[in-house]
Amino acid sequence: MLPPLHAFKVFEVVARLGHVGAAAAELHVTPGAVSQQLRSLQLHLGVELFTKTGRRLMLTEAGLGLRQSVGAAMAEIGEGVRNLTAQRIDSQAEVVVNICIPPVLGTTWLAPLLFAFMADHRHVRLQVSSGVEFHAIDWRRTDVAIVYGNPPWPGFWWRMLHGVYLMPVCSPQLLRGPHAIRQPADVLHHRLLHEDDGSEWRRWLAQARVKYPGAADIYFGDFALILQAARDGHGVALVDDVISARDLDEGRLVQPLTQRVPAAKNYHCICSQENLAKPEIGALVDWLIDQASRAPAPRIGLG
Repeated sequence: MLPPLHAFKVFEVVARLGHVGAAAAELHVTPGAVSQQLRSLQLHLGVELFTKTGRRLMLTEAGLGLRQSVGAAMAEIGEGVRNLTAQRIDSQAEVVVNICIPPVLGTTWLAPLLFAFMADHRHVRLQVSSGVEFHAIDWRRTDVAIVYGNPPWPGFWWRMLHGVYLMPVCSPQLLRGPHAIRQPADVLHHRLLHEDDGSEWRRWLAQARVKYPGAADIYFGDFALILQAARDGHGVALVDDVISARDLDEGRLVQPLTQRVPAAKNYHCICSQENLAKPEIGALVDWLIDQASRAPAPRIGLG
């Protein structure tokens, strides 16, 4: 009579890693449970499979032979499972899911990640459109949307993806020269780049105890234009960590100050209650929430 198949799985992991603790971590069990499985397997087979050399477990001659057989069997089982999974996926009918995302959030964060979702859900074909506010989205053609705004939205299910905290960002060149930004008041030497009526900048300056200078001479209706203007050194923008992460990592933008302020709005994932019950849409919603939980956490400011 063969030992339990799980004992062979434990043996294969220990043989590969050479350490009970490492094997326990991979198998998500305790080291004691691994040791017990090995003892039971050796007693059942009537041979010693390992010898201890220092802190590592080395295979005996009998263990080497068993590892070869078990490894081949595990590989064959794995291949069979992969083939079965591929056949199941291939047999699923293609499903089209329409997702609407804010343009700047898509280009700086989400769009590259969507390819990972499609790789895991090969029968889902995504159609991506752009939009920012709830009222601007064509809900007759949209299954899921990420909206920048505040609930409630009657008749819809929503979940906040992450809180938005705004911090000044600018080109590295604004950290040099006679008007280098070193303290909050220094931002007034440069153009404050606006997407709204200046409310966000007023709130940030009030928190920093700096008087608002008055109406700006230019407003942008597209936040991507604000980011580009900041990259080009034309002023200072208020941006959250998720949108600015790539520019900060690659050095196109810097955060000259640590004061931050909560945004008046946040990003929410929204869909109808009816759509949420559909498997593919529910999977996309769960995936979006998970991805948002992995996004850069807001840097803690001093203001």
